[in-house]
Formats: sequence, structure tokens, C-alpha cells
Amino acid sequence: MAVLAGKSDPTGQDRKRQRDKGKPLAGKSTLNRLEHGIATPDRYKKVNYDAEAIDRLLVDLWLEAHTQAPEEVILDLDTTDVALHGHQEGRLFHYCYLPLYIFCGEHLLCARLRPSNRDACAGRLKEIQAIVAQMRAVWPEVRIILRADSGFCREELMSWCETHAVDYVFGVARNERLRAQIESEMQAAAGLYAATGKPARVFTEFFYQTHKSWSRSRRVVAKAEQIEGKENPRFVVTSLSPHGWAAAALDEQLYCARGDMENRIKEQFSLFSDRLSTATMRANQFRLYLSSLAYVLLQALRRLGLRGTELAHAQASTLRLKLLKIGAQIRVTVRRVWVAMATSYAHRRLFETVYQQLRC
Repeated sequence: MAVLAGKSDPTGQDRKRQRDKGKPLAGKSTLNRLEHGIATPDRYKKVNYDAEAIDRLLVDLWLEAHTQAPEEVILDLDTTDVALHGHQEGRLFHYCYLPLYIFCGEHLLCARLRPSNRDACAGRLKEIQAIVAQMRAVWPEVRIILRADSGFCREELMSWCETHAVDYVFGVARNERLRAQIESEMQAAAGLYAATGKPARVFTEFFYQTHKSWSRSRRVVAKAEQIEGKENPRFVVTSLSPHGWAAAALDEQLYCARGDMENRIKEQFSLFSDRLSTATMRANQFRLYLSSLAYVLLQALRRLGLRGTELAHAQASTLRLKLLKIGAQIRVTVRRVWVAMATSYAHRRLFETVYQQLRC
């Protein structure tokens, strides 16, 4: 770790205080002070972190991963629950936190810790505004699509998208009015299921407006689906036109692809994003940043070092097990740090390939 961090004294033998000798990295007390640093300057708390700078860094790393501006990017929004087992700040009567994640493909753009006693989409507009502004400062012409489930289908977010040239495709919670709109399609799907014995889908679309919450009518794509034992209607609202995205393609190819984000969130847990056991929200947000940046490093390893290999799409936990959690003998001389790996290491050739590709 000291070598990777660029320490000129990787063994810690040259440190001034006797008690620090042999310890090249920060101790747990220093890390604890960093966790509990406050946002405003204080003469007694000099070890702090800048949350806004970390937020910008996550987006900057994503932007720098592209050699040229893409024509279109899709931002996925979702939340997950992190169980709590103590009396952390923001816990109230709920036993979990509800962090918000924003991804673009495999790239993590936002990890915002929030208490769970609020709407799943609370605070999402502020995060989106910051990311879009940062993105368009570098890619002014890129087309942006937001994608999320029905928990993010809110007037505030949709109207902002419509006035800032950002497209969206959000799930819509079913209700009696929406179900009545697709009665004939549901009957057709039921007939197909009866004839074939296999799940049947019939797609349609219409313009729809709620009685109170929506300011205007919007395009809704409906999937009338009959599966074994029950009907399974689904609804999606979008700003995309039918000319670019027909109803079936919009649901099956565009909207349903958001399910891959669940795998990205699971990777956060494999990197200890659920270890939010310290007392304050700010300290736990810092821990969430640490797990998020660990993911960013492993995602970059997949993209750069593992391209073309059998682990190019491996989960973070697999990369840790096969490439990072391995034994080696370390010997430090005046000029070099020697890392001698076992000749019986099963993934030696892969490790060499990763090393060479990272150097390139």
C-alpha cells in the first residue's frame, strides 16, 4: 500500500517519532479523525475531507475515461438499503440508510448517503443538476437520458428534464386508470397465453396525465403481459419520441436494461459499502466514499488492465480474490522495492498481462 501511494519510505523506518517507525501509513486514529472532520475550518480539527471535491472527482474520472465525447449517455438512478445495527445519526425509527447511486454503465458518478425516512427520490434533482452541468462543460452537445424506476417518477424531475434538454424514461406505478387504458391489450395478451401456454406481451402507448401531480400529459408506454396465473401490466413514462423508440423497443431494450445497475450496486456491498457503523452521517458518508472509490479503481482495472482477458467483466469480489488477495515476499533495498510472487500462483500469466496493459 505504501508503494502504491508513492511513499518514498515504504517501510516507515525514517519517520521522526520513535513510536511511528515501521508504520508507513496513517494509523487508525488518524483515519478516525479524518472521518469525523467537520466541513468548516476549525483550529482543533485539521484533518478534514472535502465532500464536494470528491463528488466532482467521481464525475471527472468518468469524463477522463473517454478519448472523445460520446453521442449519448444514459444515467441510471437507484437506491438501496443499508441495514443499521446501532444508533447512528439519521436512524430515527428506521433500521437502515437509503443511499442514492447514479451510474453510467459501469461508471459510478454519485454515492449519496441519506436517511431512510424520506422519498426514495429525495435530493436526486440536486445531484443530477450538478452532474449534468459538469458533463456539459466538457461535452456540450452530448445527449443525456435519465433512466430509473417508478420511485423517481416525479413532476419536479420530469419538468426539469423537459426544460433542460434532458430526456428520461421512468417507470410509472400502476393504478386503476392506467389499467383501464389497456383493457383490450390485456385481453389480447390473455388470448395469446391461452393459445400458446407461454407468457404473452402486447405493447401500446398513449398520452396520460395525473389528476394533480403532473403539470402536463406525457407519453406512456404500456406492456400488457399475461404470465402463469396472473396478469403483469407495466408502465413507463418517457420524453423520447415514438420515431426514435417504438413502444416495444423502448420497454424491452432501453428501460429493462437498467436492471444491470443492480449488479453494480451489489459490487458496492462486496467493497464494504455497508460498513456504516460510525456515529454521524458525515463520517458514514466518508466511509461510503471510500467504498465508492475502491469500486472506481477496480472498474478502471477492468477497463484498462483486464481488457481482452477472461476477467474483463468479472465482479469486484472476483478481482479481489484472484488478483489482489495474494501472497508475496517484499524486500526493500536502498534503490528498489522487490515484490517476489510465488511461482505456483495460478493466475501468473493473467497478472503479467494486467501489469503490461496498465504500463501501456
